[in-house]
Amino acid sequence: MANIASAEKRIRQTLKRTARNKARKSRVHTAIRKVEEAVEAGNKELALAAFRAAQPELQRAAGKGVLKANAVSRKISRLSAQVKAVAA
Repeated sequence: MANIASAEKRIRQTLKRTARNKARKSRVHTAIRKVEEAVEAGNKELALAAFRAAQPELQRAAGKGVLKANAVSRKISRLSAQVKAVAA
């Protein structure tokens, strides 16, 4: 256990940050799952709506450092291609 005030503060900050990052990751995974489910169902409108909702979540996660920017870019690109294939 921490005996120094600054160490105690760092523990509190880490707990808050971990909870926040976990929630962000969970939102991202849920958004991606909704897009993939809509694509599998072949529902063009639902897939497009889910993709438009997922894109800002992914970008936000990249901006906050929860996910790597290149990984987010790659995921958005692949989801977009899947949605576009359903629309065709």
